[in-house]
Amino acid sequence: MAKKKGIDYRHTAESVLELIGGARNVAAFTNCMTRLRLNIKNPSKVDIAALKALPSVQGVVEGDQLQIVFGPGHAQRMKEALEEILHTDKDYDKDTDKDTDNEYYELAEETKRKVKAAQTHPLQKAFKHIGNIFIPIIPAFIACGLFLAVSNICIVAYPAASKNPWFLLIAGVGTLVGGILHIIVGYNASKEFGGTPILGAVAAAFIYSPAINGILATAEAPAQPLTSLLFGVELRPGLGGVLGVILAAFLLSLIEKKIRPIIPAALDLFLVPFITLLLGLTVTIFLIMPISALVMDGITYVLVDLALKQWGVIGGYLLSALFLPLVMLGMHHGLIPIHAQLIANTGYTVLLPILACAGAGQVGMAIAVFVKTKNKNLKELITNALPIGFLGIGEPLIYGVSLPLFTPFITACLGAGFGGAFIGFVNGAVGDVGSTAIGPSGLILLPLIANGMWLWYLLGLLCAYAGGFVLTYFFGYKESAGDKK
Repeated sequence: MAKKKGIDYRHTAESVLELIGGARNVAAFTNCMTRLRLNIKNPSKVDIAALKALPSVQGVVEGDQLQIVFGPGHAQRMKEALEEILHTDKDYDKDTDKDTDNEYYELAEETKRKVKAAQTHPLQKAFKHIGNIFIPIIPAFIACGLFLAVSNICIVAYPAASKNPWFLLIAGVGTLVGGILHIIVGYNASKEFGGTPILGAVAAAFIYSPAINGILATAEAPAQPLTSLLFGVELRPGLGGVLGVILAAFLLSLIEKKIRPIIPAALDLFLVPFITLLLGLTVTIFLIMPISALVMDGITYVLVDLALKQWGVIGGYLLSALFLPLVMLGMHHGLIPIHAQLIANTGYTVLLPILACAGAGQVGMAIAVFVKTKNKNLKELITNALPIGFLGIGEPLIYGVSLPLFTPFITACLGAGFGGAFIGFVNGAVGDVGSTAIGPSGLILLPLIANGMWLWYLLGLLCAYAGGFVLTYFFGYKESAGDKK
């Protein structure tokens, strides 16, 4: 494997495997933007302290899924290195493991049941599914958002560029992910729920079909709009948004699993997808779409219309201050469909810049701890984690500094609220501070801020930096806490 910034991915992957109990202790693994995510059979075999001590590891998150933070770019390469090792390791075979080591398999299953018993809340499971659906889309959001940002800058600097067909073609890339978002979500959702992915994409295309506008007029009768049978809601393309697509994909996957066992194998290819779509789309158009629309409208009203437009400063403060606790509970994934729908509807999400201030509060906290502490290990940790903290990668600061010390985590969250409050004020007094993409945070979100409002976003970050620093410096850190590190 190639090295990047001193990391030998193959060697690091081998070290990780050794510290998590070997290949046979891995049930499944994947990665997101910054983390290697592993489902572990027997968590008692994992040496958490040794994992955290690996030079390239920025943090470790324990829970239903072991998450090892390597940082953007590195996480993908670590997954590839792990794949190389496990594909050539004969021990990585779940069927063999089950048949040849029944006692160990039973122990692993019992451990798995205990872990799941601690995290059985339906909301936790739902948010985990949402994260699995949207996380693979984030690179496309970022790339297309940057295309859009660059094109907007070019238009301001060179107005004549708007008439150049080559420029328009390149600028059009920025709108692609929004245009096909529902298709990608439908595909990923069906895959996540164990159905045939392409059927989820078809369901998404159906929900956004222009034909839903109504039955075409004929010479004998005028056009008649389609309405929901139970709700009486006039149907329109895209009603219910990406939430409707996710629920439709879930329904289709459920129907597919139920009917497949009763369909003769010779007719499976023909009847299963046909019946799945026939039943699923019928329920989708008359039930799922209007219900999803009501839910999305309600959530959007609370977060945008109420919290931001009506509460303004207070709403911005609460959203920013409470965001990291939501991350700790795994509930932040529930906001991804809202971001995505806002981008699809208006071209940007006004929530993300405010929530990004939560990470800025952690940066201010870390600077305060660095100034006050005499603990060399803590200073070194902050020195390594702070640069990427400015770039929106907050895991090393959260899991390496603020959470272990605890009180600085509270002061960082409270300090971050000042950044959210400032942006909430700007939204009401000047104009929307919105992001054209989801995924980035911190300073790297600057080029993705829509409508030239990047300076206001930067000022919001500075408020969060200052808030986290001041509250932590005066109220959040005592040297005795650092001594425990």
